[in-house]
Amino acid sequence: MKAIRYARYGGPEVLELAEIPDPALPDDGVLIEIHAAAVAPGDTKVRAGVLQDMFKVTLPKIPGRDGAGIVIAAGPKAGYARVGDRVCFVAQHVEQGGAAEKIARRRHDIAPLPANLTFIEGASLCHAGICAWIALVETAAVKPGMNVLVHGAGGAIGSLAVQLAKHLGATVTGTTRNANTDYVRGLGADAVIAYDKADFAACPTRYDVVFDTVGGDIHRRSYPVLKKGGTLVYLIAAPIEDLSAQYGVTLKRAPIHDRIETLEAVLGLAGRGILKPQVGAVFPLAQCADAHRLVASGTHTRGRVVLKVR
Repeated sequence: MKAIRYARYGGPEVLELAEIPDPALPDDGVLIEIHAAAVAPGDTKVRAGVLQDMFKVTLPKIPGRDGAGIVIAAGPKAGYARVGDRVCFVAQHVEQGGAAEKIARRRHDIAPLPANLTFIEGASLCHAGICAWIALVETAAVKPGMNVLVHGAGGAIGSLAVQLAKHLGATVTGTTRNANTDYVRGLGADAVIAYDKADFAACPTRYDVVFDTVGGDIHRRSYPVLKKGGTLVYLIAAPIEDLSAQYGVTLKRAPIHDRIETLEAVLGLAGRGILKPQVGAVFPLAQCADAHRLVASGTHTRGRVVLKVR
């Protein structure tokens, strides 16, 4: 099969298209013909070698945390799936990933792809949707009537967080660049603050929950906009300083996992049309390096970048 691999850490130029053997089929696993695979910021950081303390990968490495395709073989103990099933899959950063024509997965790594979604939409949804769900449902426990602020509301995770928070009954404000304000409103945001035109910290609204996907200075300036006793939930991005005690709020990191129940919940909402996957750009597999360049540049601010494998 064809796969994108890197044999050393470095910039996007270390990514090469190679012909390698198909992955082995476990007795209790399935072999998936990949049709689309997502490219996330974490993929570019692992490839660059900046996360070696967190993820001990074996080189050469196939990047990619998630994707979508069709089951083409099932082991004798894989009664949970059949040949021909359309599925989404997840893979850990320390495993061989989805930037390839095939991948072997087990029961807790796959979930049915809803009939109303394309493979590209499914790939864009998996990990981003899991992150949004963990942050808002499992960590911040967003409830009807809450005021929620979502930073990076146009991005892959932020765009789904806006939709999810609205579904949970919250009043939602999103921050994004001015060029994306109409786009974020179209996701369902009740209000949008263009960070290149206005300062969100100067807004008089006080929030029950702030979802920080950015870190750094944005994180620091998010504490004062919370109500007393509010929750600042964050994903690991730029470094942060815990100022929760100073402002009388709760700080929680969203602990990202790949429990299949969470992926199934996200895909279930998408199957009902409640969550709409946001695809920002599509590249062929052979142009994976260009996809990594775009993601790492920070200029891509709408939805997920996806590789079209087939």
